[in-house]
Amino acid sequence: MAEKHFYEQKEFTELYLLPYFKKHLPNFAEFKILEIGCAEAGFLDVLYDLNIEATGLELAPGRVKIAKEKNLNLNIFVGDITDQNIVNKIGDTFDFIIMRDVIEHIPDRITTFSNIKKLLKKNGYLYVTFPPRFSGFAGHQQNGSSILRFVPYLHLLPGWLIRFLGSMFKERPALIENVILNYKVGLTIRAFEKYCSKYNFQPIIKDMFLFRPIYQLRYNLSPFKMANIPLIREFSVFGCECLLQNSEQ
Repeated sequence: MAEKHFYEQKEFTELYLLPYFKKHLPNFAEFKILEIGCAEAGFLDVLYDLNIEATGLELAPGRVKIAKEKNLNLNIFVGDITDQNIVNKIGDTFDFIIMRDVIEHIPDRITTFSNIKKLLKKNGYLYVTFPPRFSGFAGHQQNGSSILRFVPYLHLLPGWLIRFLGSMFKERPALIENVILNYKVGLTIRAFEKYCSKYNFQPIIKDMFLFRPIYQLRYNLSPFKMANIPLIREFSVFGCECLLQNSEQ
């Protein structure tokens, strides 16, 4: 399964991320890049082949082990973006920082944004994607093995009911607990915008998707954008994608 993730990351990078970055960031190939939550590092592997300088930060040692097995030359730190010493541990600053489907899992967002601010160069760029807290599959129930993986908004139910349904449909207990936790920790679009404003990350592009770009690879569904309507977007948008610039104002 982990190896499958590596190859999916590589394919998605070539299918979507590289064209997107090259279109909106003409100097992308010259950037020094950090990916926070790089997982099995398929994205970094593609950049390595293109001779683009890139670093990864990953919380799970097992995922870093797989990444190193695939490409021993990748520069990856095992660590937590909320660690007060992570900036010194990495010991560098970057033109571009990427966080894909990571920020919604981090409870300590103040330290997260503070550390990102320190790691990103002045006028550098930040790319963030996440499923909003109240969106249909923000609980990540789609990773389950039972019929519950098809149930949108499952995570909005009371915890006891989610556990009951998990038991009824013989879903993995760990998956059920993650669904409950993902709702508790989840991030709304409004809250994300407030953090960006507080730390002076100015939006360049902000897209809201019903069908996220990754769905094209996983489910053969072309990306479908939604209107950015306050409140409604928190429930109707399945993925928020933002490209921001670090401002000192």
